[in-house]
Amino acid sequence: MPVVLVANPKGGVGKSTIATNVAGYFASRGHAVMLGDVDRQQSSRLWLGLRPPQARPIATWEAAGDSSVVRPPRGTTHAVLDTPAGLHGWRFKEVLALADRVIVPLQPSIFDIYATRDFLDRLLESRRAEKTKIGLVGMRVNARTLAADRLHEFIAGLGVPVIGELRDTQNYVQLAARGLTLFDIAPGRVQRDLDQWQPLCEWLDA
Repeated sequence: MPVVLVANPKGGVGKSTIATNVAGYFASRGHAVMLGDVDRQQSSRLWLGLRPPQARPIATWEAAGDSSVVRPPRGTTHAVLDTPAGLHGWRFKEVLALADRVIVPLQPSIFDIYATRDFLDRLLESRRAEKTKIGLVGMRVNARTLAADRLHEFIAGLGVPVIGELRDTQNYVQLAARGLTLFDIAPGRVQRDLDQWQPLCEWLDA
């Protein structure tokens, strides 16, 4: 069963946006998906509570208090884990041990870049690094800005693949408020965003 971990120690980089839409993508492909929320803010669990009954089902993956992460029950084919800011120590090792793939969202901000560099170093040094596929996703990227240029320069020296760049759009905000994802509505309404997700989806399916 593939387990996708969405992680970055920096808050506000779009981890829950990525996690919910990855879960929505898997559900749109007919998979039995669970979305786990290790974040104390429980953003993904709140989002699941908003999800309408007619939408494709995505189950909750409960965390067992502060001590451990519960493995999903039988029948689950795909799992996605949303993680908190400042993920480190034993909790970092625990969730990483479950992951087959790690998505690291990153905004074109100098503060985000430096915080993410330290996290990527720890991630690549971990014992699981050789067994886990790691991909970067640029969040709220405007290709015509100097900030985007700095992000591209930073990424070029990492040796970690960029699996997508997503624009800053209210589509994510408006859909999240209804418990929905890009993959739950008519493609014509969000085609530009679905096009940006195509490389990420191919990476998930590879």
